[in-house]
Amino acid sequence: MKRVALITGASRGIGFGIAEQLAQHGFDLAINGTRSAVEAGAAIKRLMDFGNDVIYCQGNISLAEGRNSILHQVKEHYGRLHVLVNNAGIAPRERRDILEATEESFDEVLSTNLKGAYFLMQKGANWLIEQKKQDDEFKGCIINISSISATLASVNRGEYCIAKAGLSMATQLFAVRLGEFDIPVFEIRPGVIRSDMTSAVKEKYDKLIDEGLCVQKRWGEPEDVGKVVASVAKGDFLYSTGQVFMVDGGLTIPRF
Repeated sequence: MKRVALITGASRGIGFGIAEQLAQHGFDLAINGTRSAVEAGAAIKRLMDFGNDVIYCQGNISLAEGRNSILHQVKEHYGRLHVLVNNAGIAPRERRDILEATEESFDEVLSTNLKGAYFLMQKGANWLIEQKKQDDEFKGCIINISSISATLASVNRGEYCIAKAGLSMATQLFAVRLGEFDIPVFEIRPGVIRSDMTSAVKEKYDKLIDEGLCVQKRWGEPEDVGKVVASVAKGDFLYSTGQVFMVDGGLTIPRF
């Protein structure tokens, strides 16, 4: 019986890159997104081409009913879950200086990027614990996709930075709490990754990368993140709970 991974925000971008890598490593998949199944059809078909079972769980993780629906669909179809990848996230609709940013933007970004991920993690963790109690050989884990913005300040998108910093702490909290069940929790921090989220600032980062922003002088790709997630998900780091894996091309290495 294949292991099952649920990846939120997986119909495109980094989430899809993660799903592709997990499919290549033999996982059956539950991919989540807010788009309709028809709109996500091409992504679903591409993942199915790897020969794995794939279901699409439409739902908004910022809402309790969305989170409940997603997990219900996974339980109904597979009856099991081994890996939860909290990847879904949004950027502010408009980048604004923190002296001018709005409460509406703050609430919207944190509802998805932090609250949604936190409470989906809570529900997912309880399900993993149930399975562990039923089978001591069960191996499960939780992987949170945060960002270098968890520690690097961007004053024109403070709500995003705060959400990712909070997700980083949530990783530590759940790693500690789930330790007694031997269920590790990890954090992956991508840097500048080519995706829908960064398409609007492509020219800016093209220039910065060319000028040496990253030690490795190129954009990161969703595949770069996916490969790290797959390695963690398949159990290569079982004794490293709570650890942060940087996928940033050396951007955060202190230099002078």
